Amino acid sequence: MILVVNAGSSSIKVALFRADLTEVMAGQVSGIGGPLAHIDLGTDDKDIAAPDHGAALNAILQSFAAQGITTDQLTAVAHRVVHGGTSLVQPCRITDDVIAGIEAATPLAPLHNPNNLAGIRAIAALAPDMAQFASFGTAFHATNPDVATAYAIPDSDRAMGIRRYGFHGLSYAWIVTQFEDKLPDRLLAFHLGSGASLCAIHKGQSVATSMGYSPLDGLTMGTRSGAIDGMAVLRMADIHGAAEASRRLNKDSGLKGLGGANDMRLLLAADTPKAKFAVDHFCYWAARHAGSAIVAMGGVDAVAFTGGIGQNSAPIRDQIMSHLKFLGDVPVHVVKAVEERQIALDAVTLGAV
Repeated sequence: MILVVNAGSSSIKVALFRADLTEVMAGQVSGIGGPLAHIDLGTDDKDIAAPDHGAALNAILQSFAAQGITTDQLTAVAHRVVHGGTSLVQPCRITDDVIAGIEAATPLAPLHNPNNLAGIRAIAALAPDMAQFASFGTAFHATNPDVATAYAIPDSDRAMGIRRYGFHGLSYAWIVTQFEDKLPDRLLAFHLGSGASLCAIHKGQSVATSMGYSPLDGLTMGTRSGAIDGMAVLRMADIHGAAEASRRLNKDSGLKGLGGANDMRLLLAADTPKAKFAVDHFCYWAARHAGSAIVAMGGVDAVAFTGGIGQNSAPIRDQIMSHLKFLGDVPVHVVKAVEERQIALDAVTLGAV
């Protein structure tokens, strides 16, 4: 079996899969580093002590053992890593060089890669002989052409890695697998959740995406602003300071900033002009960015929606597609987001079992 690990700053989410990608069990430890952590895994639902990621993963392995699944039954552990930089552009088995590459990409994802590394190192300490694999949230977009990834800034700044990377790559990779041999030639894919993006997928490869150097760019999101003029960002930094401006753009903006809530269900249920404007803004800018992606593909043959909002909100899908009705009768698909299964699939493809 393959254990998929998604390590965050104060939580570790896990999912256990058989070699045929059947999910056996899933759960998490939350509150890591706090006075009282909590494990919710299978029949295990209790408070625990988890001062760090190592203790949390040890508790997860002990919980599996208590429920009849021993470490001997695990053939590999596969990790979600947010950022692979320019060098880690496909799933791979974790080696010292890969760890060094993840560390090198940490300045590009300072809130995520250190936690992903903590999970990798914790498994290495608990089970030194366990094969470990990594799947990168940026890797699917490595096929974008240079003209799509380069910012028109001085050479010295581009040399520091300031360019478009794109995110939600595991979600888009999973969408491609679900079409099997019926994959449309030009597929416009929306991942709509608290984080939201779109991707132009031409012949199974990403050729453009809405997120850029960070996950802030592009569509209106739950708490992120989406696309905003760089000078407006600098103005906010002058007024609030850089750290506070960053917090506002990432935590207080988007649907929350416009409508007062970052939960699309609450906004759709609210009968207020403010809530309606937030919803309209979300759909309008999703369609505006879709036009750019369609240009990158030279047209569109089908549209796919995934993510919590994309999967579950028909009104949002319909409103976005109403902006795109000039395209004619384009087939619309809804794909359940299962990033953990994509990570397990990557590990299996690499020979984990």
